[in-house]
Amino acid sequence: MKGFETIIEKKRDSILRNSLLSDEFINFVQKNKRPFDEMMSYYKCAIMEVETKFRVLNEQYSLEYDRNPIEDIKSRTKSMESLMRKIRRKNIPLTVASIEENIHDIAGVRVICSFPDDIYMLADCLLSQDDITLIKKKDYIKNPKPGGYRSLHLIISIPIFLQEGKRMVTVEVQLRTIAMDFWASLEHKLRYKKDIPEDQAHYLEEEMLECANISASLDARMQHVRDVLNGTSKDVFL
Repeated sequence: MKGFETIIEKKRDSILRNSLLSDEFINFVQKNKRPFDEMMSYYKCAIMEVETKFRVLNEQYSLEYDRNPIEDIKSRTKSMESLMRKIRRKNIPLTVASIEENIHDIAGVRVICSFPDDIYMLADCLLSQDDITLIKKKDYIKNPKPGGYRSLHLIISIPIFLQEGKRMVTVEVQLRTIAMDFWASLEHKLRYKKDIPEDQAHYLEEEMLECANISASLDARMQHVRDVLNGTSKDVFL
């Protein structure tokens, strides 16, 4: 019986190998890979455009107000594995047109700000630019997620200029304070821990929510200190 299973397994491997290495399959991959590579290059170009806009705003505020509202800018494009999983989850056709229409977070730019007020100031400045189109806005700062996550999410459309002309590309922009980013980074790592007992999982959920509330309180206090130092708040104590 064991010998028979070995024969079947070898036969299966042979069939898979011949199928995956066939000229037809290789031609199919090569034919469809280039459009996906081009699509991903458009998203990378869009990221560069968005990053430049925020760096210009940061430089302007540095010159005019002697302060930098942006602490850091991070960016990424979705990995092919993550993209394929989202395509499967959304049950959309495996075409470039369908992907561009239905998935709006392939390109992501995360802007880390000093204070909560800076988030809304930068968002308003970005959205006031005449080449930016707002597609969707989700304010998880004023309305945090149940677990405590806070951030301002903007889905925007921005033009990139190619040899053949202008092309509009969607980018997800997340704006957070340092405290929000610190909490979200740790929460992301803890979320993927395996085999957590139910009682510990409940404790961790409550603890992470409490940490999020402490983080929000810290943001508010630090902003208040800044306002006092700038003379824009008459209240010395919170």
